[in-house]
Amino acid sequence: MVWVVAVMASDSFTEANKSLRPTVQVGDPFAEKLLLEACLELFKTDYIVGIQDMGAAGLTSSSFEMAGRSGSGMIMHLDKVPAREEGMQPFEFMLSESQERMLICAKKGYEDKVVDIFRKWDLNAEIIGEVTATGNMELFWHGERVANMPVQPVSEQAPIYDRPTKEPAYLASIKNTTIHDFANVENQKAFDALLNSVEVSDKTWIFNQYDSTVQTNTIKAPGSLDASVIRIKENGKALSMSSDCNPRYNYIDPKMGAAAAVAESGRNVAMSGARPLAITDCLNYGNPENPEVMWQFAQGCYGIKEACAKLNTPVVSGNVSLYNETNGVGVFPTPAIVMVGLNDNANKTLPSSFQKEGASIYLLGDTKSDFGASLYMKELYGKVEGTLAELDYDKELKLWELVIEANKKGYLNAAKDVNVGGIAIALAKMVAKSKKGVICKFTCNDARDIFAESFSRALVEVNDDAGFVAMAKTIGLSAVKIGTVGGNTFTCNDVSKSVEAICERYFNRFAEVIEQDI
Repeated sequence: MVWVVAVMASDSFTEANKSLRPTVQVGDPFAEKLLLEACLELFKTDYIVGIQDMGAAGLTSSSFEMAGRSGSGMIMHLDKVPAREEGMQPFEFMLSESQERMLICAKKGYEDKVVDIFRKWDLNAEIIGEVTATGNMELFWHGERVANMPVQPVSEQAPIYDRPTKEPAYLASIKNTTIHDFANVENQKAFDALLNSVEVSDKTWIFNQYDSTVQTNTIKAPGSLDASVIRIKENGKALSMSSDCNPRYNYIDPKMGAAAAVAESGRNVAMSGARPLAITDCLNYGNPENPEVMWQFAQGCYGIKEACAKLNTPVVSGNVSLYNETNGVGVFPTPAIVMVGLNDNANKTLPSSFQKEGASIYLLGDTKSDFGASLYMKELYGKVEGTLAELDYDKELKLWELVIEANKKGYLNAAKDVNVGGIAIALAKMVAKSKKGVICKFTCNDARDIFAESFSRALVEVNDDAGFVAMAKTIGLSAVKIGTVGGNTFTCNDVSKSVEAICERYFNRFAEVIEQDI
């Protein structure tokens, strides 16, 4: 077994317990890498019966779950668990949530071989107990038995919460809100306001805190727009990853908002040329003892389940963080989704910024006046209201298929999904990253639809117009040429701004805001 030490689970924050904040676990990527490599080496042997990582409740959950599933008991000597601080009590060893740890059940006679593998990777590994047939968990501390209790009531036969749920009252009062309820704002003024949003701005200030090019496998680094991509040197393939969630969407529609997070993360992966494969989730909600929060949580789970089933992206892991509130006020529902995908050819990774002067820009998918919980409504009117659009899973899958297959054929130079801030902001981000201007004009039912946040859309820079249009027609997805790359100016219908001015706002805004509070 591999260990380190610490404390803390889900809880709410108040002024009284503010001092607990530093105890939130901080991951160690290098230790995690060593642990993964040691486990992979171990899996090539026949030394073990089972293995489980330690998450919430640490050694308590992993030990009881392993024993519970096997119908066995267990003896553990807690004083043999390596600790990085002195004076810890038995209950602290059982509840510590330190990261980068595994609990392993080794075959009898192979214990030392297992330990040797982990020590080879410079990891602590100790034999701390054994499996028994008693069905009980027996815990010892320096030879004294400090706990003895049956496993099943804590694991397989544990009582299941059936908390009451209630649709929040606020939903009825906000669902009919539209942008037509407010004074019209000129598109140029609206664009400037959205571009100045911290939500839109480049987050390099954060990414630079960690070296993202370790081991020289990074193809698309953090901040490249959409997904990040790393090469698998051994086989020439590439892994693409994206993390996404829009808490505002989840506030006005917890089910569709969660489904949208799955689709968005998959869309970002597809924009890199990789095929989305599976997700992990991090479900962040308020106090589940509040029926309205429990309803949000349940709806979020239903949304993720529906989206994963429709998009063929199973949930392979995840965690839940509840009681996220400060002084009784809960956070917006935030089911964060990480999607991973695979590109069979690392050399075919699509960038998300413009590449070639004079190249054609196409808009994929259908644009409607979808402004529910949009950045437009938040920044211009200070509202998180409206009705969220429904996801069309068939169109979402067609969008993924078109970009992935067109990339394989060499029809595309770049691709970026359209999300927060709509077409105008998506184009602006591509302009900022490439330092290349664009001239784009297209028809909208409402002039403000350049900021609409309809789902299942993307912008692509096309290398072969005829081939791409033919493929789009075959797949059955709308693909409309809206402009070309080039020049020193950003033009999107009635909005215009210099590339230099866009870059200044995009790359500097986040640091301006963050450094005010440091």
